[in-house]
Amino acid sequence: MTAPVRVLVADDQSLLRGSFRVLVDTTPGLAAVGEAGTGAEAVESARRLRPDVVLMDIRMPGMDGIEATRHIVASPETAGTRVLILTTFDLDEYVYGALRAGAAGFLLKDTSPDVLLEGIRTVAAGESLLAPSVTRRLIAEFARLPHAHHRHHTQDLPLRDLTEREREVLVLVARGFSNSGISEYLHLSNGTVKTYIGRLLSKLRARDRAQLVISAYESGLVSTAHPSPAHPSAGPPADG
Repeated sequence: MTAPVRVLVADDQSLLRGSFRVLVDTTPGLAAVGEAGTGAEAVESARRLRPDVVLMDIRMPGMDGIEATRHIVASPETAGTRVLILTTFDLDEYVYGALRAGAAGFLLKDTSPDVLLEGIRTVAAGESLLAPSVTRRLIAEFARLPHAHHRHHTQDLPLRDLTEREREVLVLVARGFSNSGISEYLHLSNGTVKTYIGRLLSKLRARDRAQLVISAYESGLVSTAHPSPAHPSAGPPADG
């Protein structure tokens, strides 16, 4: 038998924390290992309990979920812990900040239990929880907002070290293409696409696919002014 996915629930509302914990504990293959009511508690609990996944609220007293995420992702003690952000608004600038801090993805608090549980499993498996439509809408929205983080010039980022093909793949990742979609669009095998994704993660020092998307927008390689290529097929969201 495989070990259950160990989950830490961080939310400043005790009722929600309890509800999430019960949901996790009553699901085969998952186990709630603790709760936290503040960002500081989430960081301390993550270091002590070493969960596989942290369900992280953004708006908490003191240290917020973004800063807590940054601490958890950066610490060698919790290098194997993945953070799944829970938020009230799907176009909340805090979500953008959380992804930049290293979160593996995000879900709305009013999502269905089945979607939440599947999200935990997806993040625990090392994937990013960013469906193509959400990726395009979220990142493009904040790339254009005046209060968004300032973009860097492409030449100031490791993008200058990418090959032409790697740039093509990065653009398609930023546009929300799945690996199978990239494979079909560029007439490459799925294995070759995964190899390119791995090279991009290494060259751009990105933790996961979500950070690749952010790098593409912040560098100016992709912007809302450039029309998105038509999807050859919907494909599964953000695979690999």
